[in-house]
Amino acid sequence: MNDPIADMLTRIRNAQMRGKSTVMTPASKLRAWVLDVLADEGYIRGYEALTGSDGHPALEISLKYYDGIPVIRELKRVSKPGRRVYMGADDIPTVRQGLGVSIVSTSKGVMSDASARSAHVGGEVLCTVF
Repeated sequence: MNDPIADMLTRIRNAQMRGKSTVMTPASKLRAWVLDVLADEGYIRGYEALTGSDGHPALEISLKYYDGIPVIRELKRVSKPGRRVYMGADDIPTVRQGLGVSIVSTSKGVMSDASARSAHVGGEVLCTVF
């Protein structure tokens, strides 16, 4: 697998289209940090570290719905292995006039776009959520 973040985002999108309450994904620190931001911003209920059926560590993500409609309407990968996207603190884009969130990997950790702007740090824009 070349892009584990894109794989996790696709699993979340697919599970929401099917109306699933949880989805499993292989565990990694970066995936957990991205899920921390999604949970802090209120896009998912949370996640739990488990051991998968194959014995490897996995993350079980609890998805969030409002009146049967997924809270996450759009989930896009910005920086890809073939084309990394880095931005300074002042250049980090707002998503849908501030209604959405960009998830940024900075030297101070993975954080939302608002947190990165307030900490005056830039970094790699991983994905956008609306």
